[in-house]
Amino acid sequence: MIRLRALTEQDIPLLDADADPLIEGEFNDFGPIKDPAAMQRVARMGVTAGSPEGYLVVEIDGQVAGSVSWHTVSYGPNLESRCPNIGIALRPEWRGMGHGAVAQRMLADYLLAASGLHRIEASTDVENIAEQKALERAGFTREGVLRGAQWRQNGWHDLVGYARLRTDR
Repeated sequence: MIRLRALTEQDIPLLDADADPLIEGEFNDFGPIKDPAAMQRVARMGVTAGSPEGYLVVEIDGQVAGSVSWHTVSYGPNLESRCPNIGIALRPEWRGMGHGAVAQRMLADYLLAASGLHRIEASTDVENIAEQKALERAGFTREGVLRGAQWRQNGWHDLVGYARLRTDR
């Protein structure tokens, strides 16, 4: 059984990519940008669907399997033109079994149900075929390629953009 739950301070060592680089995987390697103190603040304060950024633990059969997160992007100055861009990181032993699609669908469902949001988006490396398939299974629609959109592993990478709208079924 998969569930999303709030991050606790006890989870931080289990999700620490500095301690275990395999947690993030090759497509989430942005270098040492995670601040353990920031993760501790998230664990203490919690997050809600209305938070501009958030971080939840993916738990599978009672075990910490990874995390889902979101950060706000904006397409205009008004609140209605903002939407969360979601992401996922699963430990290697939980990949390739469909858990990522389920967790991302659950996160999108939560964000849409708990807010007035109209759009949820996600992006992934053009070479990350597994994540592209997971996003499509999670109800996201491929929108196009974002050329040179991401600086990662000392180089620019093209991304495939996906979105799910409140009106999508």
